[in-house]
Amino acid sequence: MDVVRRFSKPQLRRPKAILAFEGWNDAADSATGSVSYFVEQFRLTEPFAAIDPEEFYDFQAHRPHVKIDEGGTRSLTWPMTRFFAAQLPDSERDLILVIGDEPSFRWKTYARHVTQVLVENDVEDAVLLGAFIGRVSHNSPVPVVGVATDPDLVTRLGLMTSSYEGPTGIIGVLLEACKEVGLPTLSFWAATPHYLAGNPNPKAMLALATTVRDALDLNIDLGRLDTMAMDFVERVDDALETSGELRDYVAELEVGGETAAFNPEAGDQLLGEIEDFLREQPDR
Repeated sequence: MDVVRRFSKPQLRRPKAILAFEGWNDAADSATGSVSYFVEQFRLTEPFAAIDPEEFYDFQAHRPHVKIDEGGTRSLTWPMTRFFAAQLPDSERDLILVIGDEPSFRWKTYARHVTQVLVENDVEDAVLLGAFIGRVSHNSPVPVVGVATDPDLVTRLGLMTSSYEGPTGIIGVLLEACKEVGLPTLSFWAATPHYLAGNPNPKAMLALATTVRDALDLNIDLGRLDTMAMDFVERVDDALETSGELRDYVAELEVGGETAAFNPEAGDQLLGEIEDFLREQPDR
């Protein structure tokens, strides 16, 4: 049985693809938040393809969600990988957007299925989005690191390069899978503040979305995401006023970077307090 479910065949012109996956690669929901914003802005509601989750997920770790509609009918939402098609009349090329959860099993097989869908829809370039937790401040510009199947692409875009070696996530596996099928691929990674790791970070989402927009020459309005990012920074600043020690730490981090020190014994309590504060604030 083919695990790829195809609902329609989009008619696209030399499409580009943007992909993001929840989990280890997605600190503060930054990568998936960026792609979800694109999906909303292009008003995409139904995927043209999806990967069935049965073979790839531990459902105790990735549990399906129960939803009840207005009529009282229950339905299950599974951790599917969904492919959306966006036709861009103002551009010479169209777009495919992919959102999924990092799989639990059979990563190489899963990656082959993802690249299969991209290749059969004639994708010419792909961008993989990720985010990591770093010693950065929420007030500073978001660092974006670039990795590519062709390192010259990163240089031409003026991005920081990565010398990281160690464990990787599904983004690293997909980068290799794309290389194997000859699909030129970029990977953009945003750094998010470690003291806000438990909260979605619109500022990091905006940094990734802006980088993708410029790299792929997309005509997309990022105004709402920019407003969300500014509101987020204001809310964090308000929260820091309730915690003098964390406020001082962030101030030192902005000036001294790696030299800033934070008392780990007080850390869990203070970080819990700031996360509670942000959750309690109404959306603006």
